Amino acid sequence: MAILRIDAVLNETGDRSKTSIYNRVKEGVFTKPVPIGQRITGWPDYEVKTIVAAQIAGQTPEQIRGLVDSLHAQRAERFKVLAQAAA
Repeated sequence: MAILRIDAVLNETGDRSKTSIYNRVKEGVFTKPVPIGQRITGWPDYEVKTIVAAQIAGQTPEQIRGLVDSLHAQRAERFKVLAQAAA
């Protein structure tokens, strides 16, 4: 698991600007970034790859919104699993 900074996300998605990614976040068709520092954010690589795969598969924006909701919910679950394994 890795966290991608905005430039890497743009490269993966083919978007041309940071604004387009943040607009997609506002529309609910892209996951919210996670803080990785005081002024730095990024996206889990598996989330970016999953969303791109959904677009390639021809998923509708509504279907992608559902996927994004699911990915957000999985963040907490992944943490629980990793925290239990570390304990």
